[in-house]
Amino acid sequence: MATQILMPALSPTMTEGTLAKWLKKEGDTVTSGELLAEIETDKATMEFEAAEDGILGKILVPAGTANVAVNAPIAVLLAEGEDASATGAPAPKKAAAAAPAPAAAKPAAAPAQPQQAAGPRTDGERVFASPLARRIAKGKGLDLSAVTGSGPHGRIVKADVDGAKPRSVPTAANAAAAPTPSLPATQQSKAPAAPRPTAKGEGEYTDVPLTSMRKIIAQRLTESSQQIPHFKLTVECNIDKLLALREELNGRAPKDGDKAYKLSVNDFVIRAVALAMRKVPDVNVSFVDTAIRHYHSIDVSVAVATDGGLITPIIRNADQKGLAEISNEMKDLAARAKANKLQLHEFQGGGFSISNLGMFGIKDFTAIINPPQSCILAVGVGEKRPIVKDGALAIATMMSCTMSTDHRTVDGALGAVYITAFKSLIEDPLTMLL
Repeated sequence: MATQILMPALSPTMTEGTLAKWLKKEGDTVTSGELLAEIETDKATMEFEAAEDGILGKILVPAGTANVAVNAPIAVLLAEGEDASATGAPAPKKAAAAAPAPAAAKPAAAPAQPQQAAGPRTDGERVFASPLARRIAKGKGLDLSAVTGSGPHGRIVKADVDGAKPRSVPTAANAAAAPTPSLPATQQSKAPAAPRPTAKGEGEYTDVPLTSMRKIIAQRLTESSQQIPHFKLTVECNIDKLLALREELNGRAPKDGDKAYKLSVNDFVIRAVALAMRKVPDVNVSFVDTAIRHYHSIDVSVAVATDGGLITPIIRNADQKGLAEISNEMKDLAARAKANKLQLHEFQGGGFSISNLGMFGIKDFTAIINPPQSCILAVGVGEKRPIVKDGALAIATMMSCTMSTDHRTVDGALGAVYITAFKSLIEDPLTMLL
């Protein structure tokens, strides 16, 4: 009997998604657990597995279709021996309505978009592309106006940009509007081929549509800053001993094999955050309507910047892992986060977040709490500064750390006890090895 495959909810906050790519085509045999498609959620691009065996009889939602509602039919799975005519299922209304057709809805806003792209677009013609295709184009420095779209209504999808190459010489029509060579590739891909006319006194601009991920980031952080009473505590940590220990341990590390590692300052920070949470467990909590929820495991989230926005992969049971294990796990999570390959359980949850901008030379900053967590630690750069030591002026490598807490669950005194425990671990890093 034919079975409808529905748009899955791949994260708790997902209400719709983009069907970025089909990994099977109509007529292919499908085995339970086999990958069917790539779906862009409000968090990342994730792989969708088949739940049953069968044959992919009909694809109802083409690749590249955005705003497909959760639980809307996207395909039909046939049983063995069942005829494809048994599907008889029309494309879902919700998915069809979600297919991008801005030019038809607002004909005055931009030139009409052809139903089938016949070739590269001309100057001033609006470019329609899936969020995934845009991200790939950014990374390649690709001008989307030169790409022919094969998706619905001529929309550019991932397959169109995978094999495309950036133009080495701009056309005469585009030469005046082409971005300067000094711009990064990510900025070049966003530069308009021809500036849109604006009202008198109004500067030129380009509107880049929000991705699902950027929408949810905007929503959650706005709610956090408006609804959570942030309380901030700052400490200055002397990391000279930490840097010396890091250099010694890295010097002893195997250069290859399963036991190879290369420790960063951030690895020590993760370990110190986790061990301080073990000493002060009352910070490992969340505020719920009628209670303060205490978590039994110590899971540390670490902010990673991706093209789509920040995502926070999690080091689970971080207090039970050594520095080398934390280091290697964090490198793997960060690499897969940037490639949109994280699984839901790898970034959903966590009891405490770390945001480190030290690699950008930022001295100190405050971070917005990532709900439902109660704490986030903002870590600045380690730099040489004058300090007073034993009554005399000295030079030390200092690192500013600011913890933002939810004052409903972690008040000033509790936060001070925790941040002091963290500072003592950072300044005496040998205690982290015990």
